[in-house]
Amino acid sequence: MFDPTTFTGFHTWLSLIAIVAGFPVAAAMLKGHTRPRWTGIFLSTAFATSATGFGFPFNGILPSHIVGAISLVLVGLAGYALYARRLDGAWRRIYAVTAMLAFYLLIFVAVAQAFMKVPFLRAMAPTQSEPPFAIVEGLVLLIFVVLTYLAARRFVRSPTALA
Repeated sequence: MFDPTTFTGFHTWLSLIAIVAGFPVAAAMLKGHTRPRWTGIFLSTAFATSATGFGFPFNGILPSHIVGAISLVLVGLAGYALYARRLDGAWRRIYAVTAMLAFYLLIFVAVAQAFMKVPFLRAMAPTQSEPPFAIVEGLVLLIFVVLTYLAARRFVRSPTALA
């Protein structure tokens, strides 16, 4: 297990909290509304997860930095759409899409980490270029494409999106 008192442990806990909070946030969007408390937890921990990811030692820009930067932009836009623009007009769809994409990136990274850290998954895809890894990440992508599409449609049409 990981030690939450270390930087890595703190970063991991933030990520896990963001993922757990992402489920009720996504479910609410699919029903056309928000869950304010869960949304606040999701956006803040997703942002903190991506921000703390830049605190690890590195030489040069890595793929994780690109994913983290994209996630920061997505979470920032989702927060701006929700809190500053109050989901007015096109900001409803922007919120739905950016929040779902930020959630996808958290899951994408969680799957990649699982294939690096969980022994039986690592045995199936030690370099993460093997078919089991590609299949799982492809399924996650497909699921999130569908969910993002549905969330954007249902959330935008709902008159109670802020409820």
